[in-house]
Order: sequence, then structure tokens, then C-alpha cells
Amino acid sequence: MPVDGEVLEGVSSVDESMLTGESLPVEKKAGDAVIGATINKNGMLRIKATKVGKETALAQIIKVVEEAQGSKAPIQRVADIISGIFVPIVVGIAVVAFLVWYFFVTPGQFAEALEKAIAILVIACPCALGLATPTSIMAGSGRAAELGILFKGGEHLEQTHKIDAIILDKTGTVTKGKPELTDVLAEENETEFLRLVGAAEKNSEHPLAEAIVAGIREKNIELPGTESFEAIPGFGIKAVVEGKQLLIGTRRLMEKYEIEAKHAYELMARLEESGKTAMLVAINNRYAGMVAVADTIKETSKAAVSRLKEMGIQVIMITGDNERTAKAIAAQVGIDHVRAEVLPEGKAEEVKKLQAQGKKVAMVGDGINDAPALATADIGMAIGTGTDVAMEAADVTLMRGDLASIPDAIYMSRKTMSNIKQNLFWALGYNTLGIPIAAIGLLAPWVAGAAMALSSVSVVLNALRLQRVKVRH
Repeated sequence: MPVDGEVLEGVSSVDESMLTGESLPVEKKAGDAVIGATINKNGMLRIKATKVGKETALAQIIKVVEEAQGSKAPIQRVADIISGIFVPIVVGIAVVAFLVWYFFVTPGQFAEALEKAIAILVIACPCALGLATPTSIMAGSGRAAELGILFKGGEHLEQTHKIDAIILDKTGTVTKGKPELTDVLAEENETEFLRLVGAAEKNSEHPLAEAIVAGIREKNIELPGTESFEAIPGFGIKAVVEGKQLLIGTRRLMEKYEIEAKHAYELMARLEESGKTAMLVAINNRYAGMVAVADTIKETSKAAVSRLKEMGIQVIMITGDNERTAKAIAAQVGIDHVRAEVLPEGKAEEVKKLQAQGKKVAMVGDGINDAPALATADIGMAIGTGTDVAMEAADVTLMRGDLASIPDAIYMSRKTMSNIKQNLFWALGYNTLGIPIAAIGLLAPWVAGAAMALSSVSVVLNALRLQRVKVRH
């Protein structure tokens, strides 16, 4: 679709996954609204432009992303704050120690007093303090990269450990984002049934038809030629294969051709409630069975959600899809909170609502439609198998393309932050302990220098432990 508009005439199915994230196409007819940059799949539509340029939905998404990215404040480094207080105090102590030694302890001995002041400054040198944060971040982000987790910057690695709520996009994130053949319910010989259905559907450009044909071909079933084929928009298809007339489609298609299939409607409804799209099949005007297609969940999704819950993180699934399908998918992976039929701007609003409750929110998505929410969230995580726009808007890219990387990213952030705190504690402790010893004259400057160097080495060695961190799958 070139721009946002309204259908004047024609019937077709439109792939709106760019906007809603829903992988299954939506039927469009006269009077329906269409969005610029969505894809017309298999029919002709005449549309009237209603929004162009900066007013289109796509332009609005880009605007939201830019605004959210521009409003993020840079995180202040803990070590910088400590150093800002610590250094003036140490210089003050050194000056006081010099004066005490010069006027009271060893009066008039300038070299002796200066030596004590130098020892204090050397032992208190905040080298280890300065190394504490960047070395841990370097080691932590390096190990994360080995695990397929790319942090855009140190501040994002620091921020990730604070997350207590995660919003997951459904299509392409929790699920594979591509329809697959899931159920075959034939009244008689299943192989023959699939052979005829596959032959009929291979002529259709509809994504559901493509999923059915791919699923049948995986079973190594040879598909014969088709004598005639007709797509009936909004209903299904009609074809003749080896002299047999096939009808594949909706309840309305069966009713239109007066085929008795009501006994299958209850089973069809059950399949639909579990998040599948079911199609009825009639051969020679007699009901012959049903095939169902669904966007299946990724193998790692359930275990990843379980790990996130163990970590004390609230998991919410958000989607532009209908509520019935969304709840069915959520139930399969163990997600308790679902927001369905949400548009891109709505996703960003959901993030803001959780932030207003005082939560640190991470958003995980893979498409253009997720970009505003990814940019608005405290931490945006993009699935590496998704779009470039999503990765550009996100703070973290999960290269493996599955949810198992989310708890890994949080775990690595927690480990890194724990390591930084250890480094700061030892660096500060070392210095704080050394200052009074140097002040009373028990530390020669060369010993202070060796101790200071040792503190820096110990901080680096502690940071390098992060490169051996193991994650649980």
C-alpha cells in the first residue's frame, strides 16, 4: 500500500504484520481501512488516499522512535561520583598529614613530611577505582557477545539488571512468525486427502496456502497437476484435481455450496480457540476433512518464560492479534498477563503505564511495529532475526533469535553489576585502609606504589572472571 487509505472497490487479503505483528493476512473489502507499507497479497484493490507523508502510520511510528531515543538521559557512573568525593578528601588528608609531620612530629623536616604526604597520595591513587567499572563492563559485554547478546553500550549492560517487568511481542518473538501446518483431520485416507488438498492449494498465493503446501511436501507426498483453479476472496478456493472438485475454506464456503459440514464446526471452533486457523475441505460436494494452520511457538519460549519468572520478573505478552489467539499462545508458554489487539503506538503506551507504576520495563520485539515500544522502554531488546528498524531502536540485540537469550542477558547484567560492586569495594577498601597507615608513617612511598599497583591488578583479575560465566539453559 503506497499510503494510508480506504478501500473503494475490490477484495483481497493484506499482510499487516509490519503494523500489527500478526503473521496471518487480513481480508479487506470496500469501506475497510488500509495502512501504507502493508502488502497486498492476492487481489486487486482500488483505494482512496486518506493520509500521506508525515500523517501516515509509518511516519508516526518513526516520529515516536526518534522522540523516545532523544529523551533518554545518560547514566552517571558510580565510580565518577565516588572519585569526585574521594579525591578532594584524600588531597586534604595529605595536606593535613604534611602539616602535622612538618610542624609537630618532625619539626622542620620538609623531606620527611613530604614523604608521608606522597605515600598517602600514592596509596590512595584511585586507579583501581577508575578501572573498577570499565574493566567489568568490557569483560561482561564480551562474554555476553559470545552468548549472542549484543549490548549497545555499557550503560545498557548496567541498566538491564534493574528490570522487573518484561513485555514480549507475540509474533516472531514468542512464536516463529511463520504459519505452519499443525493439524490434518481427514475423514478417510489421509495421504490421498493431503495429495488432493496440496495440489489445489499450490496454485494459491495466500500465506496459509503456502504453509499447507510446505507442510504436505515435508511428508514427501507428490502433488499432481490441477485442471482448474479459482480463488474465492473471503471464502477460500475451488479447484478440480484428477477430475475431483475440491472446495477448501470457511464455513461460509461450505454453506454457499450447500455442503453438509455442521458436525465439524464444533471441532473447528476448538482449533480456533487454541489459536489455529482451520479450513474445511469438501471433495465432490461431500465434506472430507479439515486442515489447520498456526503460527507455532519457538521451542525455547516456555523454558525462557519459566526462567524469567524464577528471576522474579513479571512477564507480559503484547500483540496486535485477536484476544482468543493471543490467550491461547500465552497459555502454551505460561504467560499470565496478555494485552491483545494493540497497535504500535499502543505498545509504547503500555510500556509507559508500567513505568508509571514504578517498574523498570524491558520490551522485546522483532518488527517495525515494535520500534516505538523498544525505544520507550528502559531497555529495548530486539530479536536478531527481525527487522533492522527494531535493532536500531533497541539497546540490546539478541542474535540467536530466541527468548532464552533474555534471561541470559539479565543474568550477565546482574553478574557484571555484582562484579563492579566487588571491584569498587576492594578498590575503596584498599585505599581507605592504606591512608591511615601511610599517615602515621608506616608506609614508604615505594611500598605504597607496589600496593596501589597490586590493587589495580586484583581489580582487573576479578573483572576477567566474568569471561568464564556459565549460563543455564
